[in-house]
Amino acid sequence: MLTYSLAHWMAFLSTAVLLNLSPGPDMAFILGQTARHGRRGGVAAMFGVWSGAAMHVAMAALGLSAVLATSALAFSLVKWVGAAYLVWLGLQILWRRGGDEGAPDVTVPNTPRPGAIFRQGMLVSVLNPKVAVFFLAFLPQFVVPGAGPAALQLALHGGLIILVAALVEPPLVFIGARLANALSDHRRLGTWLEKGLGGLFVTLGVKLAFSER
Repeated sequence: MLTYSLAHWMAFLSTAVLLNLSPGPDMAFILGQTARHGRRGGVAAMFGVWSGAAMHVAMAALGLSAVLATSALAFSLVKWVGAAYLVWLGLQILWRRGGDEGAPDVTVPNTPRPGAIFRQGMLVSVLNPKVAVFFLAFLPQFVVPGAGPAALQLALHGGLIILVAALVEPPLVFIGARLANALSDHRRLGTWLEKGLGGLFVTLGVKLAFSER
């Protein structure tokens, strides 16, 4: 049960690495929280995104993602909620008071609790219907007839994608945190990075709002 060839694993793992390195709302959120709140914020964001991804994997294994793939109403509803949430996060950053005088550091002094960042990361992932549809379209390609129950194979490969993320993303968080600390004395640069991050989230939200299945 659950036996696969070496070629199968090479194809799957190489694809999983590329997927986790590709830019998107999840990666932008993780790196953004790292830039604003340091390593602690980045780690909390990372675990939140992974938890959201785990929910998508469970949905795909149970077949619930098919609802988003086949129902235009369900897809649109989740899409607009997710887009609104991303825009709201971006506007919060853009409207944060500070400027050159009030924002001396790249990282924000009043760092929110890790639990709050964790919940935000989970929502960023869960409220992206394209992730659910992606898992539903991607994971079945690695289901091998006779290797075991299809749901179990889907759960296994989905879980491995998250495991690959656990190997790929932490170094990015640590590098990002060190870079943020190195730039902490540059007030103007910190302000522009802050505003750029807010603009990025707004852009991602608008992009998601106008995306198609």
